[in-house]
Amino acid sequence: MELIELKDICKTYHLGDIAVPVLKGVSLKIARGELVALMGASGSGKSTLMNILGCLDRPTSGEYWLDGREVSALSSDERAQVRNQKFGFVFQNFNLLPRTSALDNVAMPLSYTAGHLSERQARRRAREVLERVGLGDRLDHEPSQLSGGQQQRVAIARALVNKPPLLFADEPTGNLDSRTSEDVLRMFQQLNGSFSFMTG
Repeated sequence: MELIELKDICKTYHLGDIAVPVLKGVSLKIARGELVALMGASGSGKSTLMNILGCLDRPTSGEYWLDGREVSALSSDERAQVRNQKFGFVFQNFNLLPRTSALDNVAMPLSYTAGHLSERQARRRAREVLERVGLGDRLDHEPSQLSGGQQQRVAIARALVNKPPLLFADEPTGNLDSRTSEDVLRMFQQLNGSFSFMTG
């Protein structure tokens, strides 16, 4: 079974009386373990498609099958539950808490989604993920004490700490120089052995 299957997905926005079609019949399949990049010109619908895939928005028509479940018609509360269980998100602007250590930035999502973990267990899991992205020696550093590439690694670790089956990265190298961008993309490839990714 595919992890993701889209069938004839359409998305139309309405500006007053004007219908603006953005996605017109998108169909695709993504298997577990695949690393996929969405590429296209500005305004081609990449962000709209990412929002639908990440259950942040619903299509106007078509079917979205996620891990064997049709999710296109879910309510906003049901979509939020799917996001918590299935996805990690990495953004271009890192979105780290400024006066908070790397360890606490990464552990934070566990307080919302893994209430069964003690604080000690949550911090241990956060430390393990930070070590996995090469920041085991930066646990107590705040974002201002880290380079852009290191901040993005903290953001990636935060997205992975809940062990999601899917990671969505929206222009994850947009604020990084070319060499750091290559390092981050290489890290995505290395991590891909145990996670599925969708980058845009």
